[in-house]
Amino acid sequence: MITFVCYPKCTTCQKARKWLDENQIAYEFRDIKTDNPTFDEISAWHQISGLPLRKFFNTSGLLYKSMDLKNKLPAMSEEEMLKLLSTDGMLVKRPLVLGDGFVLVGFKETEWESCLKTE
Repeated sequence: MITFVCYPKCTTCQKARKWLDENQIAYEFRDIKTDNPTFDEISAWHQISGLPLRKFFNTSGLLYKSMDLKNKLPAMSEEEMLKLLSTDGMLVKRPLVLGDGFVLVGFKETEWESCLKTE
């Protein structure tokens, strides 16, 4: 079973959850606001995903903007970025889908379809 990590009030997360339900894909729900990802979890997800770490940041979020991370991230080390992401789930791009050997970041329907409908 996959784990669906999201913020319930986020419209993209709501759309993604609806897609999972409509496609009858079983998942374990995790609220990123109340169950913040740890440093080790984000580090592992980053490794599995193969994506640049900056893809894990919620660049459209209010916290990201108020912290001026657009200008600060380029100067930060990978460890500093991981520590920062683990301080507040609202900094993390969502939704996330965690499966056996894969991590999907953000809701891209075609990507989800090719990855989740083959399981």
